[in-house]
Amino acid sequence: MTGASQSKRGPEPPLDLSVSFLGIELENPFILSAAPSTDELDIACAGLDAGWAGVILKTTSVEGNPVSLAYPMMSTMDWAGRRLVGMGNIDLISEHHIDVVEKRVAILKSEFGSKLIAASIMGQKQEDWQSLVQRLKDAGVDLIECSFSCPQGSMGERPGAMLAQSAEATEKVTGWVKEAAGDLPVLIKITPQVTDVVEIAQAVKNGGADGLTASNSVPALMGVDIETFVPAPSLDQYSTYSGLTGPAIKPLTLRTVAEIARHVDIPISGNGGISTWKDAVELFSVGARNIQICTAVMHYGFRIVDDLKSGLSNYMKRRGFGRVSDIVGKALPHIVDHDSLPRRTVKSRIKSDLCIGCGVCYVACRDGGHLAISMDDRQPVVDDDKCVGCGLCMLTCPVSDCISMEVIT
Repeated sequence: MTGASQSKRGPEPPLDLSVSFLGIELENPFILSAAPSTDELDIACAGLDAGWAGVILKTTSVEGNPVSLAYPMMSTMDWAGRRLVGMGNIDLISEHHIDVVEKRVAILKSEFGSKLIAASIMGQKQEDWQSLVQRLKDAGVDLIECSFSCPQGSMGERPGAMLAQSAEATEKVTGWVKEAAGDLPVLIKITPQVTDVVEIAQAVKNGGADGLTASNSVPALMGVDIETFVPAPSLDQYSTYSGLTGPAIKPLTLRTVAEIARHVDIPISGNGGISTWKDAVELFSVGARNIQICTAVMHYGFRIVDDLKSGLSNYMKRRGFGRVSDIVGKALPHIVDHDSLPRRTVKSRIKSDLCIGCGVCYVACRDGGHLAISMDDRQPVVDDDKCVGCGLCMLTCPVSDCISMEVIT
Protein backbone atom coordinates (compact mmCIF):
# COMPACT_ATOMS: atom_id res chain seq x y z
CA MET A 1 0.00 0.00 0.00
CA THR A 2 2.79 2.38 0.88
CA GLY A 3 4.64 1.64 -2.37
CA ALA A 4 1.47 2.14 -4.44
CA SER A 5 0.77 5.41 -2.64
CA GLN A 6 4.28 6.67 -3.34
CA SER A 7 3.96 5.63 -6.99
CA LYS A 8 0.77 7.66 -7.39
CA ARG A 9 2.40 10.72 -5.86
CA GLY A 10 5.32 10.52 -8.26
CA PRO A 11 8.79 11.91 -7.64
CA GLU A 12 9.23 14.75 -5.17
CA PRO A 13 9.40 18.11 -6.99
CA PRO A 14 12.85 19.73 -7.04
CA LEU A 15 13.59 22.37 -4.44
CA ASP A 16 13.25 25.97 -5.57
CA LEU A 17 16.81 27.27 -5.94
CA SER A 18 15.82 30.67 -7.30
CA VAL A 19 17.37 33.80 -5.83
CA SER A 20 16.71 37.50 -6.17
CA PHE A 21 19.78 39.68 -6.65
CA LEU A 22 19.66 43.44 -7.14
CA GLY A 23 16.06 43.11 -8.26
CA ILE A 24 16.92 40.42 -10.82
CA GLU A 25 15.31 36.99 -10.48
CA LEU A 26 17.73 34.11 -11.05
CA GLU A 27 16.55 30.52 -11.55
CA ASN A 28 19.49 29.33 -9.42
CA PRO A 29 22.42 31.06 -7.73
CA PHE A 30 25.13 29.93 -10.19
CA ILE A 31 26.52 32.41 -12.73
CA LEU A 32 29.32 32.14 -15.27
CA SER A 33 31.86 34.79 -14.35
CA ALA A 34 33.69 37.06 -16.77
CA ALA A 35 36.32 34.69 -18.17
CA PRO A 36 37.37 32.74 -21.27
CA SER A 37 34.18 30.68 -20.92
CA THR A 38 32.14 33.81 -21.63
CA ASP A 39 34.32 35.36 -24.30
CA GLU A 40 32.79 33.66 -27.34
CA LEU A 41 29.09 33.86 -28.17
CA ASP A 42 28.63 30.17 -28.99
CA ILE A 43 30.35 29.09 -25.78
CA ALA A 44 28.31 31.49 -23.66
CA CYS A 45 25.13 30.15 -25.27
CA ALA A 46 26.21 26.60 -24.49
CA GLY A 47 26.69 27.52 -20.85
CA LEU A 48 23.22 29.04 -20.58
CA ASP A 49 21.71 26.04 -22.36
CA ALA A 50 23.43 23.79 -19.81
CA GLY A 51 21.48 25.40 -16.96
CA TRP A 52 23.56 28.28 -15.63
CA ALA A 53 21.38 31.12 -14.37
CA GLY A 54 23.34 33.84 -16.07
CA VAL A 55 26.50 34.97 -17.76
CA ILE A 56 28.86 37.90 -17.34
CA LEU A 57 30.64 38.49 -20.62
CA LYS A 58 34.40 38.84 -20.39
CA THR A 59 35.64 42.35 -19.65
CA THR A 60 35.40 44.63 -22.67
CA SER A 61 36.69 48.11 -23.49
CA VAL A 62 36.19 50.88 -26.00
CA GLU A 63 37.35 50.52 -29.58
CA GLY A 64 40.97 51.49 -30.00
CA ASN A 65 42.02 50.20 -26.59
CA PRO A 66 44.94 47.86 -27.39
CA VAL A 67 44.63 44.31 -26.04
CA SER A 68 47.79 42.33 -26.77
CA LEU A 69 47.51 38.77 -25.47
CA ALA A 70 50.52 36.48 -25.03
CA TYR A 71 50.37 32.67 -25.38
CA PRO A 72 50.53 30.25 -23.70
CA MET A 73 48.78 32.25 -21.02
CA MET A 74 47.92 29.58 -18.46
CA SER A 75 49.87 27.59 -15.92
CA THR A 76 48.99 25.43 -12.97
CA MET A 77 49.84 24.66 -9.39
CA ASP A 78 49.62 20.89 -8.93
CA TRP A 79 49.95 19.30 -5.52
CA ALA A 80 50.12 15.68 -4.36
CA GLY A 81 48.98 14.38 -7.73
CA ARG A 82 46.03 16.74 -8.02
CA ARG A 83 45.83 18.85 -11.15
CA LEU A 84 44.76 22.48 -11.11
CA VAL A 85 44.68 22.95 -7.36
CA GLY A 86 45.46 26.46 -8.50
CA MET A 87 45.47 27.88 -12.01
CA GLY A 88 47.48 30.89 -13.07
CA ASN A 89 46.75 33.11 -16.03
CA ILE A 90 48.43 36.06 -17.69
CA ASP A 91 45.23 36.79 -19.57
CA LEU A 92 44.07 40.33 -20.09
CA ILE A 93 40.66 41.69 -20.93
CA SER A 94 38.72 40.51 -23.96
CA GLU A 95 40.05 41.16 -27.45
CA HIS A 96 36.42 41.84 -28.38
CA HIS A 97 35.66 45.52 -27.95
CA ILE A 98 32.32 47.06 -27.08
CA ASP A 99 31.09 47.08 -30.70
CA VAL A 100 31.16 43.27 -30.65
CA VAL A 101 29.97 42.82 -27.08
CA GLU A 102 26.92 45.09 -27.41
CA LYS A 103 25.74 42.97 -30.35
CA ARG A 104 26.25 39.79 -28.32
CA VAL A 105 24.24 41.19 -25.45
CA ALA A 106 21.32 41.87 -27.77
CA ILE A 107 21.51 38.35 -29.21
CA LEU A 108 21.71 36.70 -25.80
CA LYS A 109 18.78 38.73 -24.46
CA SER A 110 16.65 37.71 -27.44
CA GLU A 111 17.52 34.01 -27.04
CA PHE A 112 17.72 33.77 -23.24
CA GLY A 113 15.27 36.36 -21.98
CA SER A 114 14.82 34.69 -18.58
CA LYS A 115 18.56 34.49 -17.87
CA LEU A 116 20.84 37.14 -16.42
CA ILE A 117 22.80 38.69 -19.28
CA ALA A 118 25.55 40.91 -17.90
CA ALA A 119 28.80 42.36 -19.17
CA SER A 120 32.05 43.41 -17.55
CA ILE A 121 33.74 46.67 -18.51
CA MET A 122 37.04 48.48 -18.08
CA GLY A 123 37.84 52.10 -18.95
CA GLN A 124 40.83 54.40 -18.84
CA LYS A 125 38.97 57.67 -18.29
CA GLN A 126 35.53 58.94 -17.34
CA GLU A 127 34.39 59.19 -20.96
CA ASP A 128 35.27 55.52 -21.56
CA TRP A 129 33.47 54.22 -18.49
CA GLN A 130 30.30 56.16 -19.17
CA SER A 131 30.27 55.41 -22.90
CA LEU A 132 30.58 51.68 -22.21
CA VAL A 133 27.70 51.84 -19.76
CA GLN A 134 25.41 53.71 -22.11
CA ARG A 135 26.09 51.39 -25.03
CA LEU A 136 25.39 48.30 -22.94
CA LYS A 137 22.21 49.87 -21.58
CA ASP A 138 21.07 50.50 -25.15
CA ALA A 139 21.85 46.85 -25.98
CA GLY A 140 19.53 45.68 -23.17
CA VAL A 141 22.02 44.34 -20.63
CA ASP A 142 20.57 43.32 -17.23
CA LEU A 143 23.58 44.27 -15.13
CA ILE A 144 27.02 45.81 -15.53
CA GLU A 145 30.07 44.57 -13.65
CA CYS A 146 33.09 46.88 -13.50
CA SER A 147 36.55 45.36 -13.34
CA PHE A 148 38.42 47.34 -10.71
CA SER A 149 40.67 44.36 -9.98
CA CYS A 150 43.10 44.22 -12.91
CA PRO A 151 46.17 46.44 -13.49
CA GLN A 152 44.36 48.52 -16.07
CA GLY A 153 45.74 52.02 -15.85
CA SER A 154 46.32 54.34 -12.94
CA MET A 155 43.32 56.71 -13.13
CA GLY A 156 45.61 59.22 -11.45
CA GLU A 157 46.92 56.63 -8.99
CA ARG A 158 50.16 54.60 -8.99
CA PRO A 159 50.85 53.30 -12.54
CA GLY A 160 50.15 49.60 -12.92
CA ALA A 161 48.12 49.36 -9.72
CA MET A 162 44.62 47.98 -9.58
CA LEU A 163 41.89 50.56 -9.39
CA ALA A 164 40.37 48.86 -6.34
CA GLN A 165 43.65 49.26 -4.46
CA SER A 166 42.74 52.90 -3.92
CA ALA A 167 39.62 53.80 -1.94
CA GLU A 168 39.60 57.31 -3.40
CA ALA A 169 39.82 56.11 -7.01
CA THR A 170 37.28 53.36 -6.37
CA GLU A 171 34.68 55.78 -5.04
CA LYS A 172 35.31 58.29 -7.82
CA VAL A 173 35.04 55.86 -10.73
CA THR A 174 32.10 54.04 -9.16
CA GLY A 175 30.32 57.39 -9.10
CA TRP A 176 31.02 57.91 -12.81
CA VAL A 177 29.65 54.50 -13.68
CA LYS A 178 26.53 54.79 -11.55
CA GLU A 179 25.81 58.26 -12.89
CA ALA A 180 25.63 56.81 -16.40
CA ALA A 181 23.88 53.59 -15.34
CA GLY A 182 20.96 55.20 -13.55
CA ASP A 183 18.55 52.44 -12.50
CA LEU A 184 20.64 49.72 -14.18
CA PRO A 185 22.31 47.57 -11.46
CA VAL A 186 26.08 47.98 -11.15
CA LEU A 187 28.53 45.57 -9.52
CA ILE A 188 32.11 46.58 -8.74
CA LYS A 189 34.60 43.70 -8.89
CA ILE A 190 37.31 44.25 -6.28
CA THR A 191 40.62 42.61 -5.40
CA PRO A 192 41.64 40.92 -2.13
CA GLN A 193 45.14 42.34 -2.67
CA VAL A 194 44.66 45.31 -0.33
CA THR A 195 45.50 46.24 3.24
CA ASP A 196 41.87 46.82 4.22
CA VAL A 197 39.16 45.31 2.01
CA VAL A 198 36.46 46.84 4.20
CA GLU A 199 37.71 50.32 3.32
CA ILE A 200 37.45 49.47 -0.40
CA ALA A 201 33.97 47.97 0.02
CA GLN A 202 32.83 51.09 1.83
CA ALA A 203 34.20 53.18 -1.05
CA VAL A 204 32.16 51.07 -3.47
CA LYS A 205 29.05 51.75 -1.43
CA ASN A 206 29.84 55.44 -1.06
CA GLY A 207 30.23 55.67 -4.83
CA GLY A 208 26.66 54.45 -5.26
CA ALA A 209 27.16 50.92 -6.60
CA ASP A 210 24.33 48.45 -6.10
CA GLY A 211 26.65 45.62 -5.05
CA LEU A 212 30.13 44.22 -5.40
CA THR A 213 31.85 41.08 -6.61
CA ALA A 214 34.30 39.61 -4.13
CA SER A 215 36.62 38.99 -5.45
CA ASN A 216 39.15 38.11 -8.15
CA SER A 217 42.39 36.27 -8.82
CA VAL A 218 45.41 36.82 -6.59
CA PRO A 219 48.75 38.01 -8.06
CA ALA A 220 51.19 35.11 -7.94
CA LEU A 221 54.32 33.54 -9.39
CA MET A 222 53.12 30.07 -10.32
CA GLY A 223 56.41 28.21 -10.09
CA VAL A 224 59.94 28.03 -11.45
CA ASP A 225 61.56 25.34 -13.61
CA ILE A 226 64.61 24.54 -11.50
CA GLU A 227 66.59 23.35 -14.53
CA THR A 228 66.12 26.50 -16.64
CA PHE A 229 65.09 28.89 -13.84
CA VAL A 230 62.29 30.18 -16.05
CA PRO A 231 58.99 30.77 -14.20
CA ALA A 232 55.68 29.42 -15.49
CA PRO A 233 54.24 30.03 -17.98
CA SER A 234 57.34 30.09 -20.16
CA LEU A 235 57.19 32.22 -23.31
CA ASP A 236 60.52 31.91 -25.08
CA GLN A 237 62.32 31.79 -21.73
CA TYR A 238 60.42 34.74 -20.27
CA SER A 239 57.44 34.95 -17.92
CA THR A 240 55.53 37.34 -15.69
CA TYR A 241 53.26 37.26 -12.66
CA SER A 242 49.96 35.40 -13.03
CA GLY A 243 46.52 35.76 -11.53
CA LEU A 244 46.01 32.73 -9.27
CA THR A 245 42.53 31.16 -9.34
CA GLY A 246 40.94 27.84 -8.45
CA PRO A 247 40.55 25.92 -5.17
CA ALA A 248 43.80 27.33 -3.78
CA ILE A 249 42.23 30.77 -3.28
CA LYS A 250 38.92 29.70 -1.70
CA PRO A 251 40.09 30.52 1.86
CA LEU A 252 41.02 34.04 0.72
CA THR A 253 37.61 34.46 -0.90
CA LEU A 254 35.80 33.28 2.23
CA ARG A 255 37.72 35.74 4.38
CA THR A 256 37.19 38.61 1.91
CA VAL A 257 33.44 38.04 1.67
CA ALA A 258 33.08 37.57 5.43
CA GLU A 259 34.94 40.79 6.24
CA ILE A 260 32.79 42.80 3.86
CA ALA A 261 29.54 41.19 5.03
CA ARG A 262 30.40 41.85 8.67
CA HIS A 263 31.16 45.53 8.20
CA VAL A 264 29.49 46.94 5.06
CA ASP A 265 25.79 46.65 4.21
CA ILE A 266 26.04 45.90 0.49
CA PRO A 267 24.96 42.86 -1.59
CA ILE A 268 27.84 40.55 -2.50
CA SER A 269 28.30 38.28 -5.50
CA GLY A 270 30.84 35.64 -4.47
CA ASN A 271 33.69 34.73 -6.80
CA GLY A 272 36.99 32.88 -6.43
CA GLY A 273 37.92 29.26 -5.80
CA ILE A 274 34.44 27.75 -5.82
CA SER A 275 34.25 24.28 -7.40
CA THR A 276 31.55 22.30 -5.57
CA TRP A 277 28.12 22.76 -4.01
CA LYS A 278 29.75 22.56 -0.57
CA ASP A 279 32.08 25.41 -1.49
CA ALA A 280 29.01 27.38 -2.54
CA VAL A 281 27.25 26.74 0.78
CA GLU A 282 30.35 27.96 2.63
CA LEU A 283 30.35 31.15 0.59
CA PHE A 284 26.64 31.72 1.15
CA SER A 285 27.16 31.23 4.87
CA VAL A 286 29.65 34.11 5.05
CA GLY A 287 27.42 36.53 3.15
CA ALA A 288 27.45 35.93 -0.62
CA ARG A 289 24.03 36.13 -2.34
CA ASN A 290 25.04 34.20 -5.47
CA ILE A 291 28.09 32.42 -6.88
CA GLN A 292 30.24 33.20 -9.90
CA ILE A 293 32.42 30.39 -11.24
CA CYS A 294 35.27 30.35 -13.75
CA THR A 295 38.16 27.91 -13.19
CA ALA A 296 36.03 24.88 -12.29
CA VAL A 297 34.09 25.33 -15.54
CA MET A 298 37.32 25.53 -17.53
CA HIS A 299 38.50 22.33 -15.82
CA TYR A 300 35.35 20.20 -15.73
CA GLY A 301 32.94 21.79 -18.20
CA PHE A 302 29.54 23.44 -18.04
CA ARG A 303 27.77 20.29 -16.79
CA ILE A 304 29.13 20.79 -13.29
CA VAL A 305 26.12 23.03 -12.82
CA ASP A 306 24.04 19.84 -12.51
CA ASP A 307 26.15 18.71 -9.56
CA LEU A 308 26.03 22.20 -8.06
CA LYS A 309 22.25 22.34 -8.22
CA SER A 310 21.56 18.77 -7.10
CA GLY A 311 24.11 18.92 -4.28
CA LEU A 312 22.76 22.23 -3.02
CA SER A 313 19.17 21.01 -3.27
CA ASN A 314 19.89 17.82 -1.33
CA TYR A 315 21.76 19.76 1.35
CA MET A 316 18.90 22.23 1.76
CA LYS A 317 16.33 19.43 2.07
CA ARG A 318 18.46 17.67 4.66
CA ARG A 319 18.94 20.84 6.69
CA GLY A 320 15.40 22.16 6.25
CA PHE A 321 16.29 25.33 4.35
CA GLY A 322 13.44 26.50 2.12
CA ARG A 323 15.38 29.10 0.13
CA VAL A 324 19.02 29.76 -0.64
CA SER A 325 18.66 33.10 1.14
CA ASP A 326 18.08 31.19 4.39
CA ILE A 327 21.75 30.14 4.33
CA VAL A 328 23.19 33.60 3.68
CA GLY A 329 25.22 34.87 6.65
CA LYS A 330 24.72 31.80 8.85
CA ALA A 331 28.43 31.59 9.68
CA LEU A 332 28.95 35.27 10.44
CA PRO A 333 27.87 35.18 14.15
CA HIS A 334 30.57 32.57 14.71
CA ILE A 335 33.39 34.82 13.45
CA VAL A 336 34.92 36.93 16.22
CA ASP A 337 38.16 38.73 16.99
CA HIS A 338 40.93 36.65 18.53
CA ASP A 339 40.50 38.27 21.95
CA SER A 340 36.86 37.11 22.00
CA LEU A 341 37.69 33.42 21.49
CA PRO A 342 37.00 31.10 24.45
CA ARG A 343 40.00 29.91 26.45
CA ARG A 344 39.74 26.25 27.50
CA THR A 345 41.74 23.10 28.17
CA VAL A 346 41.80 20.73 25.17
CA LYS A 347 43.51 17.35 24.76
CA SER A 348 44.11 15.02 21.83
CA ARG A 349 42.22 11.72 21.79
CA ILE A 350 43.22 8.87 19.45
CA LYS A 351 40.83 6.01 18.66
CA SER A 352 42.95 2.85 18.80
CA ASP A 353 40.41 0.85 16.79
CA LEU A 354 40.80 3.24 13.85
CA CYS A 355 44.53 3.90 14.15
CA ILE A 356 46.68 2.30 11.44
CA GLY A 357 49.95 2.91 13.27
CA CYS A 358 51.45 5.09 10.55
CA GLY A 359 53.18 7.38 13.05
CA VAL A 360 52.35 10.58 11.19
CA CYS A 361 50.82 12.17 14.29
CA TYR A 362 53.90 11.19 16.31
CA VAL A 363 56.29 12.83 13.86
CA ALA A 364 54.13 15.94 13.55
CA CYS A 365 53.94 16.40 17.32
CA ARG A 366 57.61 15.57 17.80
CA ASP A 367 58.91 18.04 15.21
CA GLY A 368 56.15 20.63 15.03
CA GLY A 369 54.12 20.31 18.21
CA HIS A 370 54.86 19.72 21.88
CA LEU A 371 56.44 16.25 22.17
CA ALA A 372 53.15 15.01 23.59
CA ILE A 373 52.84 11.79 21.52
CA SER A 374 55.01 8.72 21.90
CA MET A 375 54.84 5.37 20.09
CA ASP A 376 54.18 2.14 21.98
CA ASP A 377 54.28 -0.97 19.76
CA ARG A 378 53.28 1.16 16.72
CA GLN A 379 50.42 2.75 18.63
CA PRO A 380 50.50 6.49 19.42
CA VAL A 381 50.05 7.43 23.08
CA VAL A 382 49.14 10.96 24.22
CA ASP A 383 50.80 12.49 27.28
CA ASP A 384 48.10 14.80 28.69
CA ASP A 385 50.66 16.72 30.73
CA LYS A 386 52.41 17.83 27.53
CA CYS A 387 49.44 18.04 25.14
CA VAL A 388 48.13 21.58 24.75
CA GLY A 389 45.41 20.68 22.25
CA CYS A 390 46.90 22.48 19.24
CA GLY A 391 45.20 20.05 16.83
CA LEU A 392 48.21 19.36 14.58
CA CYS A 393 47.96 15.59 15.07
CA MET A 394 44.31 15.62 14.03
CA LEU A 395 45.06 17.62 10.89
CA THR A 396 47.88 15.34 9.74
CA CYS A 397 46.16 12.01 10.48
CA PRO A 398 45.24 10.19 7.23
CA VAL A 399 42.28 8.36 8.84
CA SER A 400 39.00 10.24 9.12
CA ASP A 401 37.72 10.63 12.70
CA CYS A 402 40.64 8.73 14.19
CA ILE A 403 41.86 11.73 16.18
CA SER A 404 39.63 14.27 17.90
CA MET A 405 40.13 17.10 20.36
CA GLU A 406 38.40 16.71 23.71
CA VAL A 407 37.46 19.73 25.81
CA ILE A 408 38.49 19.00 29.39
CA THR A 409 37.51 22.28 31.05
